[in-house]
Amino acid sequence: MVMHVVLYEPEIPANAGNISRTCAVARASLHLIRPLGFATDDKDLKRAGLDYWEWLDLHYYDNYEHFSLENAGGRFLFVTANFGKYYHEISYQKSDFLIFGKEAQGLPAELLAQNAESCLQIPIVKGRSSLNSANSAGIILYEALRQLDFPNLQ
Repeated sequence: MVMHVVLYEPEIPANAGNISRTCAVARASLHLIRPLGFATDDKDLKRAGLDYWEWLDLHYYDNYEHFSLENAGGRFLFVTANFGKYYHEISYQKSDFLIFGKEAQGLPAELLAQNAESCLQIPIVKGRSSLNSANSAGIILYEALRQLDFPNLQ
């Protein structure tokens, strides 16, 4: 796999399902960090990514520490609505990990503070909270793949 999408404690099955579908068609790995706000056999999750589930490279972790230990050496990029470089202002590398937080709360403030130099955001109108997580994942993943000349997709 060329890129990795990471969902930190995702809460909404339809978002995770849509992201799983995007990952499957983009040949990106999907990493889910527990606790999850749904069961992985949830009908909404399966419906959103139904036809693509068998092609998904899916990984589960008990918590963030487990994830970071298993993927030590990878470049972690933390997506937030609050601060950081704009997603199109960096040069992506093969095997980057794009980390998205909970739909309602985002990533923990402590984690973002510890990784401030690796935070990304999507420009939006001031005063609005954020984009849907599935949309955000698609926007950033495809910018990364565009920069890498869409490896293994053409």
